[in-house]
Amino acid sequence: MAAFLLATAVDLGSLAVGWHPGHLVAKPLLMPLLALWAAVRGAPRPLLAALLFGWGGDVLLLSDADPAFLAGMASFAAGHICYLVLFTRYGRPRARAGLLAPAYAAVLIATLTLLWPGLPPDLRVPVAGYSTLLTAMAYTAAARLGPLAGAGGVLFLLSDTLIATGVADWPQPPRPDLWIMLTYAAAQFLLVRGAPRERAAPRTAYREVRSTTP
Repeated sequence: MAAFLLATAVDLGSLAVGWHPGHLVAKPLLMPLLALWAAVRGAPRPLLAALLFGWGGDVLLLSDADPAFLAGMASFAAGHICYLVLFTRYGRPRARAGLLAPAYAAVLIATLTLLWPGLPPDLRVPVAGYSTLLTAMAYTAAARLGPLAGAGGVLFLLSDTLIATGVADWPQPPRPDLWIMLTYAAAQFLLVRGAPRERAAPRTAYREVRSTTP
């Protein structure tokens, strides 16, 4: 965790002062370090897979080429599928979680409606599909794991929405990459902290196996 926080600080500091080489070095370290920390804490495999797909997206998005952008979006989409598997398998429905669904649906519809005219035509359908998957992930995090993971899902939505506004040529705040990476790193961290650990096999089952062994 100390290494992850240090790499995050280096990355954000590099973006704040406009030192691109620092960002190129630090950004690819974030998800592997977070995945290592999660693995030590007994993280389920879907969580580790989600972080590794996030790492793939991070590396691909270091390039400005359109094919790299689409490949990076596909890698993050695979990560969101892993998160959905994780939340469905290990989470449980929270009280009144269904009340959140209309809010997330409204945010998705409003975001796509506003962004659609400014998106390049060849990116509209991929962005719409990815946004729907991302919103489903964020909703499921809140609905099945609770406030900590839910906050991570919301920050992930915010981070990727900032990216989409740049693609749609909306006015950007100063140092937009800084805010994108700040919300993204916080999102992944909160999703990891809010995720359950791997369930250990019951001891009775182990004893039963031993008792039947000749």
